[in-house]
Amino acid sequence: MSASAIHLSLMMGPVVPLPVPAPVIDALEQVEVTHSAGERSGFQLRFKITAHSALNTLFLIAAGQNTSLGTPPLRVVLIVTLGGRPQPLFDGVATHMEVQPGQNDQPGSISVTGEDLTKVMDMLDFSGLPYPAMPIPARVALICAKYAAFGVIPLPIPELFPDVPIPVDRIPSHQGTDLAYVQELARKVGYVFYIEPGEVPLTNIAYFGPEIKVGPPQPALNVDMNSHTNVESLNFNFDPTQGVLPVVYIQNAMTRVPIPIPIPDLNPLQPPLGALPAPIAKLKVLKDTAKMNPMQALSKGLAEAGKSQDAVTGNGSLNVLRYGRMLKARRLVGVRGVGVAYDGLYFVKKVTSTLKRGEFKQDFELTRNALISNTPVVPA
Repeated sequence: MSASAIHLSLMMGPVVPLPVPAPVIDALEQVEVTHSAGERSGFQLRFKITAHSALNTLFLIAAGQNTSLGTPPLRVVLIVTLGGRPQPLFDGVATHMEVQPGQNDQPGSISVTGEDLTKVMDMLDFSGLPYPAMPIPARVALICAKYAAFGVIPLPIPELFPDVPIPVDRIPSHQGTDLAYVQELARKVGYVFYIEPGEVPLTNIAYFGPEIKVGPPQPALNVDMNSHTNVESLNFNFDPTQGVLPVVYIQNAMTRVPIPIPIPDLNPLQPPLGALPAPIAKLKVLKDTAKMNPMQALSKGLAEAGKSQDAVTGNGSLNVLRYGRMLKARRLVGVRGVGVAYDGLYFVKKVTSTLKRGEFKQDFELTRNALISNTPVVPA
């Protein structure tokens, strides 16, 4: 599938995917891919078929792979070549297939739906495995190493307030599937965990660490700037009630009395993206932190303080050919032409990419923790 300077490559197969045959790519009608911070990413492929199409047999076999115990799932890799440079769009596994028969001499369709590679980590239960004297990042790296065949490269970040258990005191043990256990570890220290495609096709980064809202921004989204306009729509909303001050409880070891501690939003990895921060509208008491040690409680409070201040949200859509590149989630992006209150840098929370023949569009969601830009210029 190609559109001017855009070319889409589709690869499928168990563990190590291969380029699909020509009949499969010819039958591909639409691709939809969603990347989102805080949620599992996913995709949907829609193929046009007839009653005698070979794709019926192909996807019947693929569906059997996803339901047979011990059989690796069908891996699906999408690569977009934009301006001569191949870029991974998605790397995941198929989880569901739906057939819509044709009617009135019209062809039918097969829809293949899937999720990112965290789905592979959620298939087997490893409860009971011990991790003696292992800090949390080491446990995450060891768990992710099982999935090296899928091109997964672990990237665990040490906690701000580390807590290494002493074996004579306690030995942590695995609980549930790999994904459930890693997500529980992330929740305890106020981190996030996700797997996203790397810069090189067939490689994936398993990130375990704080949500990062710093770094080089993507080219600006321009609104109402004549020939420089590169978005089709963009609107913003400001909700002053989003400002929350988390309060954690730290238990005194001698008296067992919980001590409430308010946690301001002072995370250096999530600096203010504007000059006028959202007002504190309410307190949020994190009662479960009383069961944690002080280091874990502080980490969770900092994470809650960072995500509860995003009072400014934006929604829009763009044409990738007009924008000149793919907009990526979990990155910063500049905005120009909206006005003093809403111009500046934003965190891209969600991007939904839709590809059809001759068309590549993206819908996106932006967030920010303040009004009025604190940067004089944004990259064009």
